[in-house]
Amino acid sequence: MSRKRPPAIVAELGRPETPEEYAARKAEASRLRRSRQTTKNLWLSILATLVVVLGLVLVVPRGDMRFTPDVDYAAVAADAQGTIDVPLAVPELGDGWRSNSAGTRTGADKVRSWYIGLLTPENDYLGFSQGIDANETWLSALLNESRADGTQRIGGLEWTVYDNRESGAKGNVEYALAATADDSIYAVYGTASPAEAETLAAAVAASIGSAS
Repeated sequence: MSRKRPPAIVAELGRPETPEEYAARKAEASRLRRSRQTTKNLWLSILATLVVVLGLVLVVPRGDMRFTPDVDYAAVAADAQGTIDVPLAVPELGDGWRSNSAGTRTGADKVRSWYIGLLTPENDYLGFSQGIDANETWLSALLNESRADGTQRIGGLEWTVYDNRESGAKGNVEYALAATADDSIYAVYGTASPAEAETLAAAVAASIGSAS
């Protein structure tokens, strides 16, 4: 006849567990196991999300862009001109103007554009885009659906003015100017003052005139 084994002594207690203590220990172990599994699943989910985002970054077309602290956008334009039928505007700007990005872009609407990112003498941002065979839909998307506030003649071109400073900036489009000439729409936009935007627009107009 076999003898019943006495309950095991738990080291932490120095005595056998009561049924209530045994049940509580098992419940806590189960909770910790579920918690570790939840944390593992969370990290796996985050990793999967990062992989998807990286994949989107790699497959979304961004055109031929160059980003450096100081970009020679005239040289970038010269390289890109061989693949574009219309002359690209290359505004000549004075001291204090710097470019940190330049290149061609192709949007979801298949409109190809030439872009220059600029820092003004007041260290504000201005972008310049030349949409080739572009339409108003392209311009509206570029300017975050800003509403026109009038027109202004700069450098021999009629520019439409978009002023969001009072109504609330639409992204980086606090102030913008847009004009149409030949087969392109030209847009100047950003957070800089109207005076600096007009300086850039005048330089764009002069570049268009010299290229025609």
